[in-house]
Amino acid sequence: MNLINAFTWRYPSMLASCTLLLCSVSVQATPQNTAQKKPEKPNVIVMYVDDLGYGDISPNGAQGVSTPNLDVLAKKGVNFTDAHSTAATCTPSRYSLLTGEHGFRQDAAILPGDAPALIRPGKATLPNMLQKAGYVTGVIGKWHLGLGDGSVDWNQDVKPGPLEIGFDYSFLLPATGDRVPTVYLENHSVVNLENEDPIEVSYDHQVGNRPTGVANPELLRMTADLQHSQTIVNGISRIGSMSGGEKALWVDEEFPDVFTEKAVDFITENKRKPFFLFFSFQDIHVPRLPNERFKGKSTMGPRGDAIAQMDWMVGRLMKELTAQGLEDNTLVIFTSDNGPVLDDGYNDKAAEMLGDHTPAGPFKGGKYSAFEGGTRVPMIVYWPHKTAHIRSRALISQVDIYASLAGLVKQTLAADEAIDSLDMMDAFLGQTEKGRTYLLEEAVGTVALRKNNWKYIQPIAADKVLPNWLENKDIEMGFEDTPQLFDLSDDIGEQTNHAENYPQLVNELEMKTKVLLEKGFRNVQQ
Repeated sequence: MNLINAFTWRYPSMLASCTLLLCSVSVQATPQNTAQKKPEKPNVIVMYVDDLGYGDISPNGAQGVSTPNLDVLAKKGVNFTDAHSTAATCTPSRYSLLTGEHGFRQDAAILPGDAPALIRPGKATLPNMLQKAGYVTGVIGKWHLGLGDGSVDWNQDVKPGPLEIGFDYSFLLPATGDRVPTVYLENHSVVNLENEDPIEVSYDHQVGNRPTGVANPELLRMTADLQHSQTIVNGISRIGSMSGGEKALWVDEEFPDVFTEKAVDFITENKRKPFFLFFSFQDIHVPRLPNERFKGKSTMGPRGDAIAQMDWMVGRLMKELTAQGLEDNTLVIFTSDNGPVLDDGYNDKAAEMLGDHTPAGPFKGGKYSAFEGGTRVPMIVYWPHKTAHIRSRALISQVDIYASLAGLVKQTLAADEAIDSLDMMDAFLGQTEKGRTYLLEEAVGTVALRKNNWKYIQPIAADKVLPNWLENKDIEMGFEDTPQLFDLSDDIGEQTNHAENYPQLVNELEMKTKVLLEKGFRNVQQ
C-alpha cells in the first residue's frame, strides 16, 4: 500500500482538507479499487472431460445437443480453436497434464484396470508443485493412471496413488467406467467395502461367479464387443473379471451426482485456502449411462445425453463457486483428454443417432488418430477480470498447464522437471494469440509435429503391428508407411499430402521431431 493510499484509508475524515490535486490522486487509490486487485494465488480448477470432441459443445457448433453452461464460460472467457491434448488417448494425456512431460517418456499407454501406479512417488508433479506454493490439492473422478505396485489387494490400503504424488485428497473411479473394479476409492480405501465380502480382480482369468457378457447376454442392457464382455455390473459387461464387494459397487447413473457433490464438498471445505482441484469426468466415455433426468436432452441418444449431463456438472460447480464468493478468484480450465469416438465397445447407437452433428468439428480423425481430430479438443479458460473474451487461434498444448501455473504462483522449476512444458499463461488468458511454434501430437503407434500451420506425421514402419481392436473404430487414423505433410492454413481437413512437394521441409520436421523426442521442449530452442 503506498503512502497516499495508506493515509486516506486510515484517516478518511481528513480528505476534506486535501487539495484538489491530492484528492484526485486519492480517489484513484481508494480501498474499493484496491480490493478489486486479485491475490497472486487464485484457486485453480481443471475440468477434464473424457472423449469429448472439438465439435461436441455448442460454442464450437454442436448439433442436437445444447451446452448452456459452457456457452456462458466461452462468452466470458477464452475459447481456443487450436488447443490440444498431448495424445489421442487417455492415459498419456493425463500423465502429461500432471507431469509436464509427454507420455512416451514413461511408455504411457492405455492401462489395464490393475496396472501399477504410472506416476511414481518422488516424480515432480503439478499438484506437488502447487502444494509447495501453499495450495491444498484434490483429484475427483476418473483416474486411469494406475494404482499400487502391482497385484493390488483392494481389501487393504491401495497405494501408492494420488496421495503419494502431491494430492491431499482423492475420490476416484480407479480406472475407467468400462473396467473393473467397479468401486469408488477414497484416498487409500474402497468405499463401503465389507470385510466379509472381499474384492478380487483379475485381467487374465475368471474370478468368482458373477455373470459375464459372453455367457449371459440376456442380462445386458446393451450389447458389447468381446473385449467388453466380461463381468456384468449394473447390467453392463466390463473389461476384466471381478468378484466380491457387493455393497461397494457403483451405479453408473449416479456418477454425475456423486462426483459433483464430492467436488462441491472439496471446494467448501477449502474455500479459505488456495486450492487446486483436478475434476476428472467419466463422461462422455463408454459405457454411456446418463442419469434419468438427462435422458432425451439431446437428439443423439446416450452419447448426446451424456454431453448434456457433463454440461450440467460444469454448471453445478460454477454455481457453487459463485455461492461461496470464489468465482472471481478461481481460474477454470475446461478441456478434454482426447478426441471423440462413437463406437468404442458398446452398442449405444451413437453412430446411428448422430444426425448432422460432427463430434470432431471440421477436423479429420478422432480418438486414437494422428489426424487433428485426435488431439484438437475443446478448451475454455475462464477467470473473471483476467481472461479476455475472445475466440483464440493460439496453438496450445495441455502439457503447458504445468509451467504456466508455476509461473503464475512463482514456483521455479528444476532443470529436469516438466521438461515439455512451456509458460503460456499470456496465451491461456487471451492476452496474446502467440502460442507455441512447435507442438507434438501422440497417436497410437506414431507422433505428429506441428510447426505453426504445417503438420508432419511420422511414418509407421510397414512391419509394425498395431492393436487389432483399432480396426472396428470407423476412424481415419492417419497411419501410413510414408511421411505425410499438411498445410493446415488452407487444408484444415488434412486432405492433401504435400510431402513429395516439400522434401526439405519434411526432413527438417523429422529432424526436429527426433530432437524434441530426445531432449524435451524446454531444452530445445523454439
